[in-house]
Amino acid sequence: MTELEMMGQRAKAAAKQARGLSTTKKNRILHMVADALVDKTDDLLAANAPDVENAIAAGIKGAFIDRLTLNPARIQIMAKDMRHVAGLDDPVGEVMSMKTLPTGLTVGQTRVPLGVVGIIFESRPNVTADAFGLCFKAGNSVILRGGKEAIQTNTVIVDTCRDALAANGLNPDLVQLITDPSRERATELMRMTKYIDVLIPRGGAGLIKAVVENSLVPVIETGTGNCHIFVDASADLDNATRIILNAKTQRPGVCNACERVLVHKAIAEDYLPVLCKALTENDVELRGSAAAIAVCPQIAPAEAEEWYAEYLDLIIGIEIVESIDAAIAHIDEYSTGHSEAILTESYTNAQKFLHEVDSAAVYVNASTRFTDGSEFGLGAEIGISTQKLHARGPMGLRELTTGKYIIYGNGQTRQ
Repeated sequence: MTELEMMGQRAKAAAKQARGLSTTKKNRILHMVADALVDKTDDLLAANAPDVENAIAAGIKGAFIDRLTLNPARIQIMAKDMRHVAGLDDPVGEVMSMKTLPTGLTVGQTRVPLGVVGIIFESRPNVTADAFGLCFKAGNSVILRGGKEAIQTNTVIVDTCRDALAANGLNPDLVQLITDPSRERATELMRMTKYIDVLIPRGGAGLIKAVVENSLVPVIETGTGNCHIFVDASADLDNATRIILNAKTQRPGVCNACERVLVHKAIAEDYLPVLCKALTENDVELRGSAAAIAVCPQIAPAEAEEWYAEYLDLIIGIEIVESIDAAIAHIDEYSTGHSEAILTESYTNAQKFLHEVDSAAVYVNASTRFTDGSEFGLGAEIGISTQKLHARGPMGLRELTTGKYIIYGNGQTRQ
């Protein structure tokens, strides 16, 4: 038996213990971990510093470094999110339905944990804390495989969680960290159908594609974010500029940042120069179509394949569209199904956009940056699912459970 198989065996045994834990005990441990993370701020920063230095020395930069880097404020947010999860309703044991059939059988469905969750992710240490908090509250054990860039930081976070579990008489193997970041270990994890119930990749397009294509374990696909904002002819243009700047510049290296702006042709001549000026003043590089360049010559030409790209940087694509139907058609072609927004004062167009755009989160007059488990009241998230089975959008506690039929009888046999 390999080392990873032994981890799987331990995780499966721990998951049995997790199923029967009371909500009170789970919440107490989550609060303990949150407090410990804050108390260990100096330890976390000391572990994070060489991780960041090594990543920079390896030539990594931009959004990746931003996601990797911890500071006291980010540690406080990790702790706050864990406390928020503790304050949420426990989904485990929820009765989803119950009815009595003509046979006299009473048939119901109850919510139960998934079991053992495997998570393969890249450079974000907050994912380590979020994954433990959500998986534990939902009654699961979790095996984490983070990137080599964050190995020292992740080790401190996981050790903190394991210490709290052990201090409360629980199996610390409810959370385990794979410290070998090689592709071989990741591939082995993808093959562990005997021990892993579901695998969740969280990271860039390459990582997600590799897991989806190679895993034998069922995968919940968390998607990349080629997010669009359509400025309709009726939009409040002052609001539009403010929303687009927030969606692009507030944190450009995350999956819910806006990557494309579509502007209705009827307002393009007047509005596009205003928008381009605001974006360039905020250090955003502009790429666009020939039509957009004709209005704003400072826009650089976008390559054909570029419209599919997730920049994760201070770069934005700009297109002029003839109508709302053209905007929806553009989104249908290029979107990754993450988050899209329409800025409009037309109720009819707002409803059309909500109805016809097939993405996990669709907005009217708001920034795409809100597609986040914490912002949606989930406490935290395990990722943003862009698939349709079994979860879609920000994945919180409920998405880390499944259903089980329960049947009460009094001696019935089938005729």
